[in-house]
Order: sequence, then C-alpha cells, then structure tokens
Amino acid sequence: MANTALVTGGSGYFGQVLSKQLLERGTHVRMIDLNFPGFRHPNLEFFKGSILDRNAVRQAVSGIDKVFHNAAQNPLAKDVNLFWSVNRDGTQTIAYESAAAGVEKLIYTSSTAVYGAPKLNPITENTEPKPAEDYGRAKLAGEVICRKAMQDYGLDVAIVRPRTILGPGRLGTAHILFEWVQRGLDIPVLASGNNRYQFVHSDDLAWACIAASGVKGFAEYNIGAAEFGTMRELLQALIDHAESKSRIKSIPMWPTLPIAQLASTLGLSPLGPFHLLAYGRSTYFDISKAQEELGYAPKYSNSEMIIDTYDWYQANKFSLHKGGASYHRSPVKQQILALIPYLLRMIPG
Repeated sequence: MANTALVTGGSGYFGQVLSKQLLERGTHVRMIDLNFPGFRHPNLEFFKGSILDRNAVRQAVSGIDKVFHNAAQNPLAKDVNLFWSVNRDGTQTIAYESAAAGVEKLIYTSSTAVYGAPKLNPITENTEPKPAEDYGRAKLAGEVICRKAMQDYGLDVAIVRPRTILGPGRLGTAHILFEWVQRGLDIPVLASGNNRYQFVHSDDLAWACIAASGVKGFAEYNIGAAEFGTMRELLQALIDHAESKSRIKSIPMWPTLPIAQLASTLGLSPLGPFHLLAYGRSTYFDISKAQEELGYAPKYSNSEMIIDTYDWYQANKFSLHKGGASYHRSPVKQQILALIPYLLRMIPG
C-alpha cells in the first residue's frame, strides 16, 4: 500500500487534526489508540491498541511508510508514572518497532517543556534542553530514544517541538478561561502580564509535521506562531472579541506560585507543574529554521487562534462532555481555581 502513515494517539485532539490533513493529501492513515476517533473516512483505518503493547505496535507499523508519533500523557494527567511509561517507554517501543519494520520516517511530536524555563528568548534548536518537571523530562527522554534508534538502527527521525496548541476543539485548561470570559469574570495575569508568550494553531502544527516528514536525514524544528505579543495583550484581544465585561488583573508571582504549586500537589487544582512554570514567564521560539527549510508560514497569529478556539467553544459548549477520551478535547474541573475570579474582585482596577 503506497503512501501510508501511522498516527499514534490518533483519536486525541492533535492526532485527529493531523490525520485529517494527511487524508486530505491522499495519504492512507492508520491510527493506533485506545479510543475510537470522532470521524470516519474511507482511507482511515483504526487499530485499537496501546503503544505500550509491543505486539500491537508491531502490527500497527507493518506496511507503513511514515509514523507520526503523538501519543503521550500530557501535563494535565499529573501522573509521574504514566509520564515515564507512556512518554518514554512507549516512545521506545514505537521507535524500535518502526526501525524493525523499515519505516521510512518517524516524526516525533515532542514539547516545549523540554526547555523548562530558559533564561533567554527566543529559544532556538540550539538551546540546551533543561526540563524542570517530570513531563518535560519524560518528553526529552523520548527525544533521546529517537536519536538512539537513528544511531543504532538507521531510523530516519524528525523531532517537532510545538508551542502551546490552540485551535477549534482544543479545550483542557482553555475551557476555564473561556467560561470565565463568557461569564464576565476577571482574569488573572502574573506580575504585569507583559511576558511575551507564543502559541501555535493545530492546523499550522499539522502542516509543519507533514512537511518535516519529507525531510531526508535527521531534523528538528521548533514550531510556533510568527505573530504574537504579551499574555495581557492576548487575553485583552479575547475579551474584546467576546464583548465581555471581564477585566485583567495582576497578581504577584510571590506567594501565588508556591500556593498554586501546593494546591496542585494536593490535587486541589487541575494545573500541573508545567502550567505553573510557563504562564507568567516569557517563552517563545525562533521559527526561522522551519521557515527556511520547510517553507513554514503559519496562518494564525496568537490572537487569531485564541479567537478561533473560543468561537468553536461558543458554538459547541452545550454538547461538551467532561471525562472524554483526551484531556485536550475535554473540559476540566476548575476545582479551587473557581475561587480566583471572586478573590480578584478584592483587587482594585
């Protein structure tokens, strides 16, 4: 079967976006996931299985040209054991079975979390990875495994690191923000909120992954928006679009972060260490390598993509169900975060 691709985690939020783009290009797509996808297509083949099951993976990669490896436990899971078993051990199974099957190219979707909280921006492909929490460490371990499979078995690999993903259908912690804006509740920023923060639209990321799959030889690309500003500017653009009465209010880094970390550790907050590490700091990629080598030209700015995501939420909010198959496709419980807008009322402004 010519022009075939395996998408791991294909039923997840980004897995479905990527699969649809591949199908639009005439690729026969096989998914491996524990959950069924939310759509059908004559060239879509679903394989129910876990990437921790070597026999299942061996069957899934058989006859495949390219493997897009997206299956992962994301920060919302906050399960350290799953971070390592899925993001490291599962990646090892995918990489080595892909090599054994003679797969033409493995595209590994890594994470900005491998860089931790770098002191200098923009982050480039030459920036030394220094993950600061278990999710980032496990994703970096996956990168190391892919490189080793390349060295030991000649597997051709591309590593794609995305900034935080937005796009229609993307929920997770974004659901909390959208609900607050819809209700006109105040929105917090850490310190001044003037930290520059870059996102990436799922459509732009999928395009980049597919483009990277055509590169011969090892490659790594950092992927994000070309147009972005500060966190405060992004939130204000959303509030203005929604015609909301929400106001942005600054809260101090100290003692907010230690308290938030304690709440997360006690299971009182949906936020994980990676969210707390990132929200109040400037973090953005230099995407020039992807622009030059892939012809990457992102269609969405930060403000355009958050508005696109919010509009989808508004159109679909009454059909959303908690506890879905994917953290990124499901609303999350606010838990102690539900108190924040009411506490913000005590702050003038």
